[in-house]
Amino acid sequence: MPPSRRCRSSLPILGVLLACTLLAGCGDGGRAATGPQSAPAAVVTTQVVGIQPWGDTIAALGTVQARESVTLTAKVSETVERVHFESGQEVAAGAELVTLSGNQQRAALQAAEASAREAEQQLRRGSELVQQQLIARSQLDTQQATRDAAVAQVAQMRANLSDRSIRAPFAGMLGLRQVSPGSLVTPGTALATLDDISRVYVDFPVPEVQLAQLAVGQSLSGTSAAWPGETFTGTVSTIDARIDATTRAVVVRGDFPNPDRRLRPGMLVQVTLQRPQREALVVPEIAVVQVGRETFVWRVREDDTVERATVQVGERRAGRVEVVTGLSDGDRIVVDGTGKLRPGMAITEGPAAAPQAPADADAPAATGG
Repeated sequence: MPPSRRCRSSLPILGVLLACTLLAGCGDGGRAATGPQSAPAAVVTTQVVGIQPWGDTIAALGTVQARESVTLTAKVSETVERVHFESGQEVAAGAELVTLSGNQQRAALQAAEASAREAEQQLRRGSELVQQQLIARSQLDTQQATRDAAVAQVAQMRANLSDRSIRAPFAGMLGLRQVSPGSLVTPGTALATLDDISRVYVDFPVPEVQLAQLAVGQSLSGTSAAWPGETFTGTVSTIDARIDATTRAVVVRGDFPNPDRRLRPGMLVQVTLQRPQREALVVPEIAVVQVGRETFVWRVREDDTVERATVQVGERRAGRVEVVTGLSDGDRIVVDGTGKLRPGMAITEGPAAAPQAPADADAPAATGG
């Protein structure tokens, strides 16, 4: 067949193929155009935002201090004669802890007491002689002054001897023993520590911007890494009169009962201060979406479509979060199913979604946007 005839015979076939291609393209385009309009509404769980009582907290790190604390030292240079305690022992107030050698002081006390007795006898005889007018009144005055000086000397000797007996100034728990019998101690030598830890103080800093929220008597709770899972309760006993000019924080002192002696001086405690209740907009934490620096919730409009509402959040606690700005009382927001939403998308309420426990499973998706 000549080439010209082959070309003419293939033209009708090419036309048919082109027409079919165009029709197929138009059919796909029509479906693409109508696809979004026919997309089903997203099934979500919603909640109406309302004002609720909200008592938020202030968290800080504090250090435990004993109610009373002292380092026991000697007042004089002397040799340790006896030690009456063991490390870690509980002692009563006034209990004798260390006895220093005081032989010289005891001998001097005996001599002073003898002189005082002799002076007392001389004064008694002088009084009788004055009544009989056998001696002058001035001589009796001299004897009385001698007796008073002897009594004062006895008191001085007893004080010197008492310095050789070191006693507990208050009831408490002793630390590690630092001396043994025969040790030579000097003024300032540490013998042991004594702490009253039946009640302890915990001092912790609070920023000055929260000063108005502080008050004596507020409830405190504390936890320590030394006792995992255990919570200690206390109250605010003192708020410092000064604010640190460097940190702009005020030191708050909490008073914690410590009957079992579990809290020890120097221990680090995570303190939580319960602030007074107030009215606030509170939403489930799962409803809050964080994308980069933007924090928002999905707000439902009157036509059951959603929009982004940028919010500022405050305190978070127990799966709930305070919304400071961005929402109003009565707004309806999406709680569960936020990860599949886009602005303007229609939604429908899923009645079975609210009681389902795996609501937290949507939280990672919501956070990721």
